Order: sequence, then C-alpha cells, then structure tokens
Amino acid sequence: MTRRDAEPRAWQRMLSGRRLDLLDPSPLDIEVEDIAHGLARVARWNGQTVGDHPFSVAQHSVVVEEIVAHMQPALEPRWRLAALLHDAAEYVIGDMISPFKAALGLDYRTFEVRLENAIHLRFGLPARAPAPIKALIKAADQACAFFEATQLAGFGQEEALLLFGKPPRGYHLLIVALSPREAQERYLQRHHLLCEAAGYLGAASAFDSE
Repeated sequence: MTRRDAEPRAWQRMLSGRRLDLLDPSPLDIEVEDIAHGLARVARWNGQTVGDHPFSVAQHSVVVEEIVAHMQPALEPRWRLAALLHDAAEYVIGDMISPFKAALGLDYRTFEVRLENAIHLRFGLPARAPAPIKALIKAADQACAFFEATQLAGFGQEEALLLFGKPPRGYHLLIVALSPREAQERYLQRHHLLCEAAGYLGAASAFDSE
C-alpha cells in the first residue's frame, strides 16, 4: 500500500513529541507546554488587531482567568484553572470567530467538546465544568472580548456593548499585546501556580511516565 492509498492522517505531532489523535484525543497525549506554545501563536480576531504583535489566545486566556477572579474572588483554584483552559482546544483547532463556528454547525462543536473534555481530564478537572462555572467563564470571556474589541479590533463602544455587554463593575483593563514568547511564559506561569493551588501537581504530571 502506498502512502496515497493509506487512510488520511488524523493526528498531529506536537513539539513535546506527543502524537495527538484529533478524532479521539487522549489525555495521555496532552501537555501544557504544547498548549501554551500553540495558543501563544494563535491570533484572536483573525489577526485584525492593532499593535506590533497579534493578540494571542494565550494572553486572552490569562486575562479571562484574571477577570473570573475579580468577579468571584473566593472562587476555588480548580475553577480558575478551568477559566485559564477555556480556549485550550484552540492549540489544535485554531481560533475561529463565532460567526464562522456557527456556520460550521454541530460537527465542529462536537469535535471541540471532545478535545476540551480530554484537556480537562489531563489536568485533574471534571470533563465538563458545572453550569454555573461555565456561565461565569463565559461572562469573563465576553468582558475580555469587550476590551479587546474596543482597544485592539476597531469596534466602537456602542457596538461592543451591544455584542459583548458591559464589563464587570470596577474592572479596568489596558491591553498591550505581548510577543508570543512572553504570552507563552505567562500562560505557563499561571497554569503551574493554579495547579499547585488546586493541589493538582500530581494530576498534572500523572501521565509523564507513560
């Protein structure tokens, strides 16, 4: 059988050496270093932002975790970790703008959910966060999008309020897009701190010897 006759490749080789099955992702093949590296190089808003660097999904994720902590200061570290990981699947599938996701339909969302579940399990979280936590993370995500839209992506205040709603009371943010290296480092720092705070150091390294 030639390579051309073989089944289409449905896995991706990561820089860590892991080989991730895209159709049936295993927590065993997920590493935070791969996630941070990938997200730091995925641009929000399809790259249509001002500044010397694209605004990365890694930096966005760090900000969303910060906003979640502002909205609920007593939130357990594991749910703050879930906030940091809320877009982690995009290290594989990229950051598609919401209208395009809707156009792709259910099959895309099913694939995304399967990958999200594997990522959660990899880092000691329930495959699916409770509905109130998901709603909190979504609200923080929308708040971050408001700041990004008005400061980086050319949206006016009224348009951004209509699309994303008001940011949380008392929270102010001035965004400066970081370089990929800086965004990657900040993402990894937050991940390690939150894993430690949540008592997931063992869980986060449970597969390292596999």
